[in-house]
Amino acid sequence: MSTSIPTNKKEELFNNLKKANKAFQAIYPGDRSERQPVHTLYGGANLFKYDAASHLGKRALEIFETYAPDDKVFGKVFGLDVQSGFSNKVYNKVIAKLKTEAIEDFRIDFEDGYGNRSNEEEDETARTAAIEVAKGMREKTLPPFIGIRIKPFTEEMKERGLRTLDIFITTLVKETNGKLPDNFIVMLPKVTIAEQPATLAAFFDILEKELNLENNILKMEMMVETTQAIMSIDGTNPLYKFIKASNGRCIAMHFGTYDYTASCSITAKYQEMDHPVCDFAHHMTKVALAHTGIWLSDGATNTMPIGPHRGDDLTKEQLQENMDTVHRAWKKGYDHIRHSLWNGFYQGWDLNPAQFPMRYAAVYAFFLESYDDAVERLKTFVEKAARATLIGDVFDDAATGQGLLNYFLRALNSGAITEDEVLATGLTLEEIRGRSFKKILENRKR
Repeated sequence: MSTSIPTNKKEELFNNLKKANKAFQAIYPGDRSERQPVHTLYGGANLFKYDAASHLGKRALEIFETYAPDDKVFGKVFGLDVQSGFSNKVYNKVIAKLKTEAIEDFRIDFEDGYGNRSNEEEDETARTAAIEVAKGMREKTLPPFIGIRIKPFTEEMKERGLRTLDIFITTLVKETNGKLPDNFIVMLPKVTIAEQPATLAAFFDILEKELNLENNILKMEMMVETTQAIMSIDGTNPLYKFIKASNGRCIAMHFGTYDYTASCSITAKYQEMDHPVCDFAHHMTKVALAHTGIWLSDGATNTMPIGPHRGDDLTKEQLQENMDTVHRAWKKGYDHIRHSLWNGFYQGWDLNPAQFPMRYAAVYAFFLESYDDAVERLKTFVEKAARATLIGDVFDDAATGQGLLNYFLRALNSGAITEDEVLATGLTLEEIRGRSFKKILENRKR
C-alpha cells in the first residue's frame, strides 16, 4: 500500500508521542494487583495488646452468634433471601471469616481514638505499643495488615506526631532486630497541604538511614477529612499533589466521614457515610486518583451495634430491646457499606468488633450477587484474548479484563469465594495468583 508520510517524519511524530505516552503510563499504571484489606479497625493505642486480633475476633463471633443465631434471623436483618439458600451461604461464610481472620487490618490510634494526653503519657504509650507489636510478630498473632495513626502535621501537632512515630519505630526496630511487621503502614490524618506528606516522607528517609532499614520500606496512607483536601483555594483538586509529595511512599487514601461532614457544616445528626457531601468527596477522590494504583477507603458508621442493657439477669423485654438495637445498627452499617461498595470503595473502617458481622455480610452479599454474571464476562474476555493470541492480533481491552479480574481477587481475598470458584472463568490457579490480566495475556502469547 502506498503512503505519503516519510519514515523520518513518522519516527519524529512517534518519538514525541512515545515520550508522552510513557509519562502518562507512569502516572496511571492502573490498579495495584496485590491484596487490599476490606476493612481497617481503629483502636486506641493505650488499649493495644499483641493478641488483640484474636480476642476481638472471638468477641465478634460471640456477638454474631448471640444476635444472629441462624441464617433465618440473619437473612431477616440484612434483607437476604432465605428460601433460595443465599442467606445461608453468606451466613456460613461470615462465621468462617470470624473464626479464622476477623481482623484484616488494624490501626493503632494515637489521634482521635487516643486523644490529647500529657507528653509523658503518650511517650510511654508509643513505647509500650511498639513492644506489644514486636511480641505479636514473635507470637504470630498480628493481623495481615497493621499500622499506626499519628497526630496530624499541623503547626500545633507536628512535633507530637513526629515524636510519637519516632519513639514507636525506634522501639519496634530495637525489639525486633531491625524488622517491621508485614504490610506495616503509617497513617497521616487531616492532610491539607502537600508539605505535610512531604515532611513525613523526608522523616522516613531519616529513620531508614538511622535505623539501617531497607530503603523505601516505610509506607504511608493519608486521610481526606477536610474540604481543602478536595478543593484547594485555586479551584483544583490537590490529592495527586499530596501523592506526588509523598515521594512514592503513599499507598492509600482514606476518607474521614465525621471530620469531613463537620467541615461542611453538617450537623451531628446527619453526619452519615451516605450523605451527599460524602458522595461528592468520594467521586472527586475517585476521579483524581483512579488508575494511579492508590487504594481508596471509605470511613466508618458511628452507630454501634451494642444493646443498652447489661448483665446476666435481663428480662425478656430487655433482651428483645438489645436484639432490636443491634439489628437496627447492623442494618444501618450494612447499608452504608453497600453504598460504599456501589461507589467503588472496597475498604472501610470499623470501630468495634460488633461491627464485623455487618462488614462481612455486606461484602460477601455484594460479591456473591454478581458472581454468575462476572464469571461469564471474564470467561468471554479470556476467550477473546486467546483468539487474539492465535491470530497474532493485539488484545486492546486488557484494562476491562483487569477490572473483572480485580472483582474476583477482591472477592477471593475477602473470603466471599474460593479459588475453585474462580476457576469457572477459564483461568488457572497460577494465573489467578499472578493477579495481573496483562501478564495472563503475555504468558499466553508465549
